[in-house]
Amino acid sequence: MTSNDPLPRLRAICLALPGVTERLSHGEPTWFAGKPTFVTYANHHHDDVLGFWCAAPPGAQEALAGANPDRFYVPPYVGGRGWLGVRLDVPVDWDEIAAIVEDAYRMVATRKLLIQLDAMPT
Repeated sequence: MTSNDPLPRLRAICLALPGVTERLSHGEPTWFAGKPTFVTYANHHHDDVLGFWCAAPPGAQEALAGANPDRFYVPPYVGGRGWLGVRLDVPVDWDEIAAIVEDAYRMVATRKLLIQLDAMPT
């Protein structure tokens, strides 16, 4: 693992959220908010992109991928459900990544997990 590897940083962001677990799914590290998936790593597994796929609020996929296609895209398989692809092989704003990951978490987390998240210090 090199210092340029984005996986450890993405992992830390995901695992900092309440009730999150990580396990492999389809050969990639994937993070779950309880049972539902909210982020899956995409290390060139299905295309030439290094990034992640995540649940996204309604309209976010179209807005982000449409406005900035060099950083955001419609991922295969889950793109039809509104999920967002986020590139990690371009310059990355990790505060923005953290906000995107939190939005993904909020899309699938239970009410109990959301209460725990909202109670966390900022």
